[in-house]
Amino acid sequence: MKTNFSLLFYLKKQKNYQAGAAPIYLRITVDGKRSEVTTGRSCDPSAWNVISGRCNGKKEEIKSFNAYLDNLQNKVFEAHRQLTEKDDTITAERLRDHFQGKVEKQRTLIDVFKDHNSKMEALVGQEFFKGTAERYRTSLKHTVNFLKWKYNIDDIDIRKSTTISLPSVIFIFVLFVNAPTILL
Repeated sequence: MKTNFSLLFYLKKQKNYQAGAAPIYLRITVDGKRSEVTTGRSCDPSAWNVISGRCNGKKEEIKSFNAYLDNLQNKVFEAHRQLTEKDDTITAERLRDHFQGKVEKQRTLIDVFKDHNSKMEALVGQEFFKGTAERYRTSLKHTVNFLKWKYNIDDIDIRKSTTISLPSVIFIFVLFVNAPTILL
């Protein structure tokens, strides 16, 4: 899955800016949606080249400064490559978070189902009957078997966009549970 994105380093002057160095921000744009993050560096506006998104100059400290920005840019490209390899949905926010190391915990259908069932078990006798908890355990077992039978997978990330049509999955799941001989 190919995704086009762009990077831009720019100075962000405060509303009440008078003089001195201004902070440099990195803007990541994917499909027209932006996400911004500070680079942690600042530059004098008179030395900033808007077109190249780098500082002008030949001194060693300027070269080091621009190398730092190049390094950040390479990290964003690497984050994009990693998300693409995992066939993950790429958004400006996800790219920014992955670049910063804020990788979100994967939420899978079976994990969510198990979490729900354990909470149900804790409420048996107070808010739910024992039979209700048993039916949820059975539903979990059917869901695991269905994912294995239909998609040959053990679990599925519920945040990941897939090409699987939800209404057709529900219809096939109901058939799988109620009349498995029809499907086989």
